[in-house]
Amino acid sequence: MVYGDDQTPYRNRHGYLSQNILAACTFDLRFIYVLVGWEGSANDSRVLKDAMSRSACSLPLPNGKFYLVDCGYPNRLQFLAPYRGTRYHLKEFGPANNRQRPRNAHELFNHRHSSLRNCIERIFGIFKSRFTIFKSQPPGFPYETQKSMIWACIGLHNFLKMENSNDDFEVSDLPPEAPRNVAPIDGDSDEDDDLQTQQAQRTAASRWREQMANTMWEDGTNVAQGV
Repeated sequence: MVYGDDQTPYRNRHGYLSQNILAACTFDLRFIYVLVGWEGSANDSRVLKDAMSRSACSLPLPNGKFYLVDCGYPNRLQFLAPYRGTRYHLKEFGPANNRQRPRNAHELFNHRHSSLRNCIERIFGIFKSRFTIFKSQPPGFPYETQKSMIWACIGLHNFLKMENSNDDFEVSDLPPEAPRNVAPIDGDSDEDDDLQTQQAQRTAASRWREQMANTMWEDGTNVAQGV
C-alpha cells in the first residue's frame, strides 16, 4: 500500500498496487533468499539483475548448481527456465488421458521442471496461510515498515519449518500462475548491459537445456520399450 504520487510505479499490469518480490527456496520449503521492495511494474529480469549485482546480500550462485526459474526469466547459466510456448503446468498433463502425456522432449522437460519448481508455489501458499496479513494490502503502515514485515515473517517461517516441519493448518490454493513481467528476450532493460556476453550465456544455456531434454526423452523412450 502506497499513497499519492508514489502509486504510479507500484501499479502492476493488472491495475492494482503491488511490490515485486524475488524469492528462492529449497525443496524442503525454506527461503534461502528474498529481495523485497521493487515496484509492481518492474519486470522480473530487472529485479534479478539487482539481486545479483548487490555488493551486500546478493543472490548466492553456488558452483555447479542452478536455480529453477519460471518463464518470466531468460534461460541463462545457473538459471534454468522452461521452454516458452510449450505446455508447462502440471495440470496440463493428466495420467488418465494419453493425449495429455508429454508428446516430445520439450514437453517432458517442462513437465519435470514444473514438478520440481512447484515448491515455490507451495511455500508462498504456506506463507500466506501462516501470515494472513499478506492476503490483503496492509493499511496504515509506511512502505518501509511493510518491507520489514516481510523480512520478519520470512525469518519466522524458516524458524518454524526448522522446529516443526509439519504445517498443521489448511493451506489455501494459489491461483494459476499468470504471465510474468517479462523483459525483452534479446536483452535486459538496462542499456549498459553487455549484450554479447548475455547472448553467449543464453546460447550456451539453451544448448545445455536441449541436451538435458533430449536425454530425458531418450531415457523415457528406452524405459517404455523395455530397453
